[in-house]
Amino acid sequence: MNYALRGLLAEVAVLGLATSLSAQKAPADLLPPEPAPVIKSDVMPDESVVVSEPVVQETAPVVQQTWPAVQKWSIADANELAAVIEGISAEGLDPNEYGLDGLRLALAGGPGDALNQAASASFSWLAEDLRDGRTPMSARRQWFVVDPDADRMPTAQIMATALTSGDIAGVLAQLNPTHPDYARLKEELAKTPKSDAAKRKLLRANMDRWRWLARDLGNQYLMTNVPEFQLRLTVNDKIVRTYKTIVGKPGRTATPQLAETVEGVIFNPTWTVPQSIVKGEGLGARVLGNPAYAKAKGYKATRGANGYITVVQQPGPGNSLGLMKLDMPNEHAIFLHDTPSRGLFNSEMRALSHGCVRTERASELALTLAILQAGIEAEEGVAILKSGKYTRVGFKQTMPVYITYFTMGVDIDGNLRRFNDIYGRDAPVLESFDKPRQFNRARYSDEEVIVIEDDMRT
Repeated sequence: MNYALRGLLAEVAVLGLATSLSAQKAPADLLPPEPAPVIKSDVMPDESVVVSEPVVQETAPVVQQTWPAVQKWSIADANELAAVIEGISAEGLDPNEYGLDGLRLALAGGPGDALNQAASASFSWLAEDLRDGRTPMSARRQWFVVDPDADRMPTAQIMATALTSGDIAGVLAQLNPTHPDYARLKEELAKTPKSDAAKRKLLRANMDRWRWLARDLGNQYLMTNVPEFQLRLTVNDKIVRTYKTIVGKPGRTATPQLAETVEGVIFNPTWTVPQSIVKGEGLGARVLGNPAYAKAKGYKATRGANGYITVVQQPGPGNSLGLMKLDMPNEHAIFLHDTPSRGLFNSEMRALSHGCVRTERASELALTLAILQAGIEAEEGVAILKSGKYTRVGFKQTMPVYITYFTMGVDIDGNLRRFNDIYGRDAPVLESFDKPRQFNRARYSDEEVIVIEDDMRT
């Protein structure tokens, strides 16, 4: 095992990385126990292409409840809620959007139905935005992350906990994202003068993007910020390794934002060539008619009884997926993988792929995850990699991977900076802040799912 890999494993071990993930935490113990983790089989398939089934989301209401059951509010609790709303601009939200005037009017009238209704509505709207984000789904371009927080922390239950504890401010504060990068954006917002409206608006938009994700991302995960062209291996909120990435070209092949699960590593993958190339570019006929060319490129072609040609590129150094891919089944056919065109990582602008995320030093990443998540020995992993044979190493415990899009955030060097909006996804988010807050917002995107067919070449 080389020294770089030894150093990485040692660093991860010091941070307490285990082969199992800690359950995500919810504020105030609002949730029932989560189900036991699913243990994936580590049985290796044969050397054929494995087509993964799309991830099917669990059935859930498409529209969030805006008005949970009205609960009884005391004057003291309602005053505390009003104080939280008055200071909510520190979290990048607008106090005027949470019924503050109506709440004050109801407070003047004393305890009763009017106060209960006004306070319950104000609390619900604020809790929803702190938990899920203010930006409506229609403004989240190619955002396919399903945030679990609304199911894990129902609004009515949050309100009941706040009223039972008498700590309205504390319970609402626990809804904020736990990631330290959110805190950095919040600090910068506090330092930015109101005269710099454009910067403040961009900070607010990117603070809101953190709310679109799960409040707690877990104690170990992979995260790539598409406009930064970087992938992070993170343990206990500490970045232990970073990798340059190549992401999708602007347009139809732009990389979508996802929260998926890595189930294993595929060493020496095969690549099934899409029909847009097999038929559309005549590759099938060329491979069948030129055995020397097919052998040089590692292509194997078969023609079915109906004349349909299938072309599979075999494992090897010239394989379009390189020497590894992460097994992360999803309906978009997006995954992280190696590439034989490694010189492209030296380019400053790396929006060059057909949607998938090509990863620098991919073999190092694959070996690290196989050792830590599958429990194999380092020497065994190296032998599998060098064998040149298709091998899937299934994880004993899966790992989250987040494909995000932040245009202002903390870079891999720890500096807060702005990233180029390579896909033009800021505009609709920023525009949504100029419009009235939407009620009854959809939880899931209704945008077209663009299945990536070709991540072969630049």
